[in-house]
Amino acid sequence: MVETVTMSVSEIEAFALKALIAAGTTEANAASLARSVAATEQDGIASHGLAYVPTYCLHVECGKVDGAAVPELDVVRPGLAIADAKTGFAHPAIDLGFDWLLKAAREQGIAALGLRNSYNCGILGYHTDRLASYGLLGIGFTNAPASVAPVGGKKAVVGTNPFSIAVPGAAGETRILIDQSASVIAKSEVMKHAREGKAIPEGWALGPDGEPTTDPDVALKGTMIPSGSYKGFGTALMVELMAAAMTGATLGIDASPFSGPVGGPPKTGQFFIAIDPELSSGGAFSQRVDHLIEAIVGQDGARLHGAERFEARVGADKNGVAVNAAIVEKVKEWADR
Repeated sequence: MVETVTMSVSEIEAFALKALIAAGTTEANAASLARSVAATEQDGIASHGLAYVPTYCLHVECGKVDGAAVPELDVVRPGLAIADAKTGFAHPAIDLGFDWLLKAAREQGIAALGLRNSYNCGILGYHTDRLASYGLLGIGFTNAPASVAPVGGKKAVVGTNPFSIAVPGAAGETRILIDQSASVIAKSEVMKHAREGKAIPEGWALGPDGEPTTDPDVALKGTMIPSGSYKGFGTALMVELMAAAMTGATLGIDASPFSGPVGGPPKTGQFFIAIDPELSSGGAFSQRVDHLIEAIVGQDGARLHGAERFEARVGADKNGVAVNAAIVEKVKEWADR
């Protein structure tokens, strides 16, 4: 049985902040990332929460990420801005462009924010969810170091490349949150299984020989299996075009890995689109969404995208978050420096 430590969401944020600053991240940059880490734990996604903080710290220390980077925002057109993360964390660069994106989308009905020279942005849905909380439909794309081979091939060409769509409600809540990678499972889940010494289910990954494997260590040397075969690879390719080719970021095939200290900054990218759905729908958006949700949740056993995260938030706010004690110790090693 895995030993856990119960922490409040605010304690998690402060803990992550302390570790990141101790590793050499500026307080402003660390605060942006720590908020995301805490929100991720609040949503019950342990693989991208405190478990990732030691990697973030290591990457600051070794120079894969510039913890003191000062991102720059270039508004190239009234509805398009590009943030240069300057090889720093994605979160401060996204935060830099966030207010502009909100304002431009409200004024024009639609606006887009791209990032280049960036890094792992954590849970993509965290960022689109923020847009939805302001009444905007948020769409996001992020590319990653190559880990998915084309169907029939053995060499990785694109990353697991998530996309996310967050649908707003009238009261500032998110009604639907789609946040999924192009692979059967996120690579971080394979890494989590490797850390815990657990086998992965067959169908998650292929070894270097192109054959299915249940050994997470072998899987990490091979490729992830795209969800839905060629359809999943098509999704990853779409995200690569949106997040990397469109922003001038590094393609996944040329990016250094998000794990481990070698390879220098990955310089990957993100792309976000914010839309005022009431403007585009002539005021019919909320009614259409209500009708759609009713058709889903009205079926016995059916689950709405995002429902588990929303429920986890309520539980975390009430009872705290059960965090793996071993992970807490690893973060503490950095925080106590």
